[in-house]
Amino acid sequence: MPLRAIVFDFDGVIANSEPLHFRAFRDILAKSNVDLTERDYYQRYLGFDDFGVFTTIGDDRGQEWSPRDVADFVADKALRLEELERDVSVLFPGAADAIRRAAAAVPIAIASGALGPEIRRILSKAGLTRYFAAIVSAEDTHLSKPAPDPYAHAVALLRAKVAGPPLQPSECVAIEDSRWGLESARAAGLRTVGVTNSYDAAELTLADLVIGSLTDLDIEDLRRLVH
Repeated sequence: MPLRAIVFDFDGVIANSEPLHFRAFRDILAKSNVDLTERDYYQRYLGFDDFGVFTTIGDDRGQEWSPRDVADFVADKALRLEELERDVSVLFPGAADAIRRAAAAVPIAIASGALGPEIRRILSKAGLTRYFAAIVSAEDTHLSKPAPDPYAHAVALLRAKVAGPPLQPSECVAIEDSRWGLESARAAGLRTVGVTNSYDAAELTLADLVIGSLTDLDIEDLRRLVH
């Protein structure tokens, strides 16, 4: 069985933006007198999309936030994140080269819980948008990771881009940085690579292969995973 597509997570894999996301969440929550620690963010909330983060924190802290309140928090957080990103390169070292190598081998996509404008803003700034055949963001699926929906949708979009027989999830490899993402990809039927950008290897035991960074991404290793 050949490798026919690669699907990347975004935050924590391509973009070193999780610290900025944490600061943006912390700043918005502070306006409602809710404290968010870095430890809590990484251990409890990192796997959710923005709506899920605010909703879950509200539930955990006994806040009676309405869906409209949460939607306002999400909008305010997006603006704060854009401010934090100004004049800062948020790509991980080696990410741009890894994307170009992957795209030269097979069609590639993104499956992320980040908002579409945030993903496209960073990719555009780095001149990388054109390498991706499909981008799945938080707005594109009803359920976010660890549900399989983001990866299942990415494979469905890639199916129209890949020549030959209909693309199967088992012919794709997902590149992830968290157990939530790995659970999502595995549930959708993809093989998985964990990158130790956000968590150490002991937290990524669900992955078929663990690498230290995208600099270490070897397309031949990915080909072997799907055989």
